[in-house]
Amino acid sequence: MTVLTQREALQWRAQLYACIRAFFARRDILEVETPILSAAGNTDPNIESFSLFFNGHVDAGVRERWLRTSPELPLKRLLAAGVGDCYELGRVFRNGELGHRHHPEFSMLEWYRVGWDHQKLLHEVIELVQESLALCHCRARVQIKSYRQLFHDELGIDPVCADLETLRMPLRHYGIQPAGLERDDWLDLIISHLLEPSFPEDQITVIYDYPASQCALAKICHGEPPLAERFELYLGQHELANGYHELNDAREQRSRFERDNARRRARGLREFPLDEHLLAVLDDMPDCAGVALGVERLLMYLSSSDAIGDVLAFPFTEA
Repeated sequence: MTVLTQREALQWRAQLYACIRAFFARRDILEVETPILSAAGNTDPNIESFSLFFNGHVDAGVRERWLRTSPELPLKRLLAAGVGDCYELGRVFRNGELGHRHHPEFSMLEWYRVGWDHQKLLHEVIELVQESLALCHCRARVQIKSYRQLFHDELGIDPVCADLETLRMPLRHYGIQPAGLERDDWLDLIISHLLEPSFPEDQITVIYDYPASQCALAKICHGEPPLAERFELYLGQHELANGYHELNDAREQRSRFERDNARRRARGLREFPLDEHLLAVLDDMPDCAGVALGVERLLMYLSSSDAIGDVLAFPFTEA
C-alpha cells in the first residue's frame, strides 16, 4: 500500500472532484448545495449525529441542531420543489465512527435521477466509478447479482427464508455473542465477515434487491417475497455506494422514522426529531432513484492507500 504525502493526497482529491463535476456536467445534472445544520436528526439506529446549540435570536427556531450525516433529506425537498436531476458533493459528519475506513468527518457524493429506478441508476454509478478509475489508468470488471443470488451462490443459503439458526451457522467460528442481535444483524455480519472479503480487488460488485426489512428510504416491491428496491456497490472489498428507488410516500416514511426511533429507544439511544419539512412535501417528490457514494473510499482505492486518514488533508486526530 502507498503512503501519500499531504500534497499527493490533495492532488488526488482535486483530480477526482474535477472528474466528478465533468461527468455530471456532460449529463446536465445540476450541482446544488444544501444546509449542513438541521433541526432534524438522523433516526437510523446505526448512525449517530453530532449536535450543537445555536445561541442567537429565538425566532430562528429550535436551538439544538445536528450536523448532517447525509444531504439526502434536503436534496429530496429540492426534488419535490421541481429542481430536477441534481447532485451534491460535500462534507457529512457521523459521531463515533473512526477507523481505517471510517472517519467522523468525510465527503459524500449524492445524486438523484428523476424517472429512474435503482436498476437503471446502478449502471450510471458503475460508469462514474470506471471514469474515476481511468485517473489511475485502470478499469475494473463488473459483477451484478441480486442479494438472494449472492447468498445462494456463495453459501447455499436463502437469506429471505432461512431461519436464524441457519444464518448463525456460517459464523459459528467467530465467537459472536448473539444477545440483542436480530435477523438483519446476522445478515449484515455474513456480508461483512464472509462475503465482502471474497470480492476480487479488481472488481466492481453490485448487489441489488435487499430483504424488505432493510428498505431504509427505498420503495418496496410487493412481490413474493417483498424486496427493497436498493443496491450497494463495492469496489474491491470497499463498500462504496448505496442507492435506492426512492420512497415518496410521506405516511410510510413517517412510519419508518418512528420505527427507527422505537429501535433507538429499545437500545437506550436518544430519539431524534423527525424532518417535518421533508414529510410535508415528500408526496410531491417525483418518482426517482438516488445514490450516495463515499468519496474517501474511492480515493483510497485510486491512491492505493489502506487508511482513510491518508487521503485527508488532516485526519481527525490532527484537526
